[in-house]
Amino acid sequence: MPRTTRRADLLEFAVLGLLHEAPMHGYELRKRLGSALGAFRALSYGSLYPCLRGLLAQGLVAEVAGESGEAGSRRARVVYELTAEGKERFQTLVADAGPSTWDDDGFDVHLAFFARTTAEVRLRILEGRRSRLEERLELIRTASARNRERADAWTSALAEHGEERTASEVRWLEELISAERARPAEAGPPTT
Repeated sequence: MPRTTRRADLLEFAVLGLLHEAPMHGYELRKRLGSALGAFRALSYGSLYPCLRGLLAQGLVAEVAGESGEAGSRRARVVYELTAEGKERFQTLVADAGPSTWDDDGFDVHLAFFARTTAEVRLRILEGRRSRLEERLELIRTASARNRERADAWTSALAEHGEERTASEVRWLEELISAERARPAEAGPPTT
């Protein structure tokens, strides 16, 4: 299997997750990736279609005939749907709670699919992300204290903003972790 980049792996996971919801054509996939998953705001067709070709080659998705394109176009849109192997691969990916799921992009994509994630995995990802951000917050505070006297007002304002944003996300994660721990074991994920 060829080596892929972390972003390509996340794109594969995101595409499988969206197709797990319903079959879609490429344009709809691109739109949903951009709106629902922040990690792919600048996604181009030059990234999406090679990903889809790779998923087709691996037998994880299949092409099905779709509705016709815009008025006057005779060409039908290609619709992609998950195969049984694709569903299995998605279940494997959604169950991952390792350190890569705590990074900015990895966390965002996993969070988008928490509805299909077990409570144990959700907690491990949330706690890992919180730890990662607490480490980041400590580094920001240390650097700010060290540079406070030398920095101009704009640099200080930027550092303060980064600290506040990171502290805010840590508080948000604490709330999610508390809510997840308070939820009965048989209950599903939060609806917010």
